[in-house]
Amino acid sequence: MGGGSNGSQLISVYPEELTFGFELGKSCFCDIKVVNNTEHHVAFKVKTTSPKKYFVRPNTRVVQPWDSQTITVTLQAQSEYPSDMQCKDKFLIQSAIVPPSTDIDEVPPNTFTKVTDRAIEEHKLRVVYTAPGESSESGLASPLSRGSRRTFDNLPVQRLKEEQDAAFQQNQQLQRELEMLKRRKIRKNDSGFSLAFLAFVGAIGLMLGFILNLLSASPPAE
Repeated sequence: MGGGSNGSQLISVYPEELTFGFELGKSCFCDIKVVNNTEHHVAFKVKTTSPKKYFVRPNTRVVQPWDSQTITVTLQAQSEYPSDMQCKDKFLIQSAIVPPSTDIDEVPPNTFTKVTDRAIEEHKLRVVYTAPGESSESGLASPLSRGSRRTFDNLPVQRLKEEQDAAFQQNQQLQRELEMLKRRKIRKNDSGFSLAFLAFVGAIGLMLGFILNLLSASPPAE
């Protein structure tokens, strides 16, 4: 099951795929946000098909009700370009409800063992490599294969689309977090919760929506 918003899911995962700006000989990172959609304490664990290539911090954690956790995934420096910049690596985020007394950093080892009665939810994420940034100051092209060069021919258009997608996802995420903050306020009856903060978050959402509309109206770069 993929990421995204769904009331029946324990967690939502943003974004729905890991995108790395691949550069030869350099490490790069991607952040994932895990949002607890429930009033329960939910533990998660991150797995990958290529554990030697990536550092995941934290790779397991307990997220409190209606709260969220940011995971940083680091792709270690690679010595060669993958064929046609295609990546077959996959990530899996498992989640399960745990008792409120569970230590936030000490998830019991049997939490994600499927032989238990506990329901385990799974989110699968694919990995995408994007083109490196501008080449060296001398203007020399990177030593890519012909297939990789063809992949980068439409780079400005691809970047515009990526920016549009990112703005759209951030807008949706902010709207969802605003709704969760409202729920948390009602649930906890927190009289000190600032309505001005809610208005601020809403304003950010509107601003991102404006940016998204602007990007949609912009002609593709030549």
